[in-house]
Amino acid sequence: MYEHLSNPAAVRRILDKYGIRFRKRFGQNFLIRGDVVEDIVESAGITESDVVIEVGPGIGTMTQVLAEHAHFVTAVEIDRDLVQVLKETLSGYDNTEVISGDILKVDLDALVREKGDGHPVKVVANLPYYITTPILMKLLESGAGFTSITVMVQKEVAERVQAGPGTKAYGVLSLAVQYRADPEIVLSVPASSFMPSPNVDSAVLHLKLFEKPAVAVKDEEFMFRLIKAAFNQRRKTLLNAASSGIPGLTKEEITAALESEGLSPQIRGEALTLEQFARLSDRLS
Repeated sequence: MYEHLSNPAAVRRILDKYGIRFRKRFGQNFLIRGDVVEDIVESAGITESDVVIEVGPGIGTMTQVLAEHAHFVTAVEIDRDLVQVLKETLSGYDNTEVISGDILKVDLDALVREKGDGHPVKVVANLPYYITTPILMKLLESGAGFTSITVMVQKEVAERVQAGPGTKAYGVLSLAVQYRADPEIVLSVPASSFMPSPNVDSAVLHLKLFEKPAVAVKDEEFMFRLIKAAFNQRRKTLLNAASSGIPGLTKEEITAALESEGLSPQIRGEALTLEQFARLSDRLS
């Protein structure tokens, strides 16, 4: 079994051995604290019956610990140079495999069917800051049947995901995630925990996925058009934002729908709950 890599000396030794340089285009920041790695795996609730899909394993720092707790780990790595490194760092673990590819192009449903084999499938990832939202939404919208998703993201993003109505952080991302999962910030991770250190702190989000969406809505696509219109111009009233942001909707129709829900025409979108957006959408769609 290979030495654990969650310390600066081990990370530097591996990078120097393979001539690896940090690549900004892949948002590479490698964890150098073993306690943080252990806390992430614990927060994900990984057991020996679980199959784990890890996004962005890097040099395998967290993959090693996942493999020591899980039934099997499939790691998806976009950097081909790191795929070669992972062959060495994971050589002591016969319950791991590495897929070279872009997670945004992977058929997650097919991957779960192939690797799950009747086991609970959980996602664990240290997501690159520059592409956090697209990856997170793909994981949530895939319909692949994940039990949970545990991701490390920029702290500000984690706060946005967990935010509620009336707060500055509340927005489209909050509602999109909360429609499909129950988010919880389980760990704060200082920038000093990484090599190289990013400019901001991180946080670990644990998302418990719902079997069905949090609210029933007739037209999901229309509801999110309404939500996006509301937050694209969040300082405007919902009435003005929706009438200008959704072609075909008149102010009279929106006013009538708002009043039917007991809401003032002067209300802003940031004040509405997910349930209120759903009911309003049903009246307007």
